[in-house]
Amino acid sequence: MQPFWTFAKRMLRYRWLVAAAMVFALLSAGGLGAGLLGMKPVLDNILGAGGKAARTLPQLVTEWNTTLPAWAPHVPRGLIDALPTKPFDAVLWIMVALGLLTMIGAACNFMHAYLSLTVISRTVANIRRETFHRVIHLPLKTVLQSGPSDLVSRIVYDTAALGGGFNALLSRAVAQVTKGIAAMAAAFWFDWRLAGAALLIAPALAIVIRKLGKRIRRASRSALEGQAGLYHAASEALGGLRVVKVHANERAEAGRFHRINKHVVAQEFKVRTARALASPLIETLTLFILGALAVVAIKTILDNHLEPETFIMVLGSLGIAGASLKPLTGLLNDIQQASAAASRIAELLALPTEPGHDRKLPKLPAVRESIAFENVSFGYPGAASPAVREVSLRIPHGATYAFVGPNGCGKTTLLSLIPRLFDPDHGKVLIDGRDAGDFNVRSLRRQIAVVTQDTVLFRGSIADNIAYGASDLGDGAAEMDKVRASARMARAEEFILAKPNGYEFEIGEQGAGLSGGQRQRIAIARAILRDPAILILDEATSMVDAESEARIAEAVAEFVSPKDKAGVQASRTCLIVAHRLSTVLAADQIVVMDDGRIIDRGKHAELLARCDLYRSLVSNQLMRGGSDAGAPS
Repeated sequence: MQPFWTFAKRMLRYRWLVAAAMVFALLSAGGLGAGLLGMKPVLDNILGAGGKAARTLPQLVTEWNTTLPAWAPHVPRGLIDALPTKPFDAVLWIMVALGLLTMIGAACNFMHAYLSLTVISRTVANIRRETFHRVIHLPLKTVLQSGPSDLVSRIVYDTAALGGGFNALLSRAVAQVTKGIAAMAAAFWFDWRLAGAALLIAPALAIVIRKLGKRIRRASRSALEGQAGLYHAASEALGGLRVVKVHANERAEAGRFHRINKHVVAQEFKVRTARALASPLIETLTLFILGALAVVAIKTILDNHLEPETFIMVLGSLGIAGASLKPLTGLLNDIQQASAAASRIAELLALPTEPGHDRKLPKLPAVRESIAFENVSFGYPGAASPAVREVSLRIPHGATYAFVGPNGCGKTTLLSLIPRLFDPDHGKVLIDGRDAGDFNVRSLRRQIAVVTQDTVLFRGSIADNIAYGASDLGDGAAEMDKVRASARMARAEEFILAKPNGYEFEIGEQGAGLSGGQRQRIAIARAILRDPAILILDEATSMVDAESEARIAEAVAEFVSPKDKAGVQASRTCLIVAHRLSTVLAADQIVVMDDGRIIDRGKHAELLARCDLYRSLVSNQLMRGGSDAGAPS
């Protein structure tokens, strides 16, 4: 329960709203208590008190004054004398006052719920924002290990469950508790002995609630974990629906979802059993204790030690208190369920964030000299062997290096170490001779652009996707000029202008509405717009035809080695993972990798002469134009 209460304390950030909600809850409860106390004179007037005749309103108010302590404010004598003197008028005035109290109580109930839900919504939104912020700042290695679906489930479903617990605590529980306390206080006012005897039920109820609460909390956590599995299975199947259908594998995917769904239902059934058992158990205990209390009270009445109307008011007050407090069982169960979600969110927020975001770290100066791998090794979580093994390589700034090798040899992983998507397990990545880990990671990534084979586009216009992540683009007109120039350089403007609304054409989820080659060219335009010092192309043209690839390669060459207005040659480092021979031939150096290691590097002719693996790649892979370029590297 500790994580739940830790998160619940965050509602106190809105302490004035919470305080106002509590005041309205107390006013509502106070109206209920006053109404119960006001009913006693009505009964006295109708039944008589201890055989006495019905009394007038001035008499009732005078008696009320005598029961008040000396420090309490009393009704002035002049006001008492002005009250009507008929007994029926007394009943009528009291009933009108009770009606007004009811209306005031309803208004206070509304204000309490309104303010409470405002606090809850804001607090949950803050926790959801903080959770998402933590997730996007987690190391990529951690995200791969946990699984994106589980993290999304915690952001969306667990925070919603936590909000349900907050609602049970601040909104409904407070309202019920204050009303129950007010009714119980009225019962004690009428006869403290009967009311005190009724409290014998409290220890038994606490034991039942505690036992059932533990079971609900454990089952709720398992159900939330199962829901994350459901989200994973559904998103994976729908995201790869094309593959599912062409392999006629709908039945297998439905079966996988069904198995996870059965597990979730089993856990929810455990919660159901505990919640269903709580109410009848508590009702049974309550009835037994109240039955025994009634027997004792009746014996006391028969012995003339208790007035019947007092017993009626005590019993009525206890009944109202019980009705107010009875929902607490369900509300406490809601809080137990929310505590399971709170513990999962707390675990997520306790994960360490990606290193390098400390603003105190120095910014990386403009890259001018080199990129170097110094005895670098890296392995994925759970993998049997490292993806990169003891790699040492220096790449001069302005050079174009191509990385080739069998699928799964570590090319993509090696280049992912440069923008620090992963940090090496051993060794260092050096930028201009200094460890990349010594710099602020944002300043490092601002000098790098990456285009991958699996192009990621976001919902929005083509222009928005090209400008994604770019900064300092100027005003609207200047920004669009730069977007168009980047699209032209990426050889993308022709198909963009052919789309309805051109650059404002809305892209659907996962790039829906565009072909694979079009998505890659937009990604290349996005990279060009960033104006990076280091350009990483990982199968960036695997989905375009040979003619388009040649045009893009020409554009990339212009971009990598541009000339400024004075005609001075500038340069950018370009690192390419490719399966096509034309791309490899244009590189200054070709790096051959196998099993996570660099086994050779040099020019095309040199490698053909001395490297058996390179000759095999040229014959079986590069010459085929990258037919198996879709395999992971």
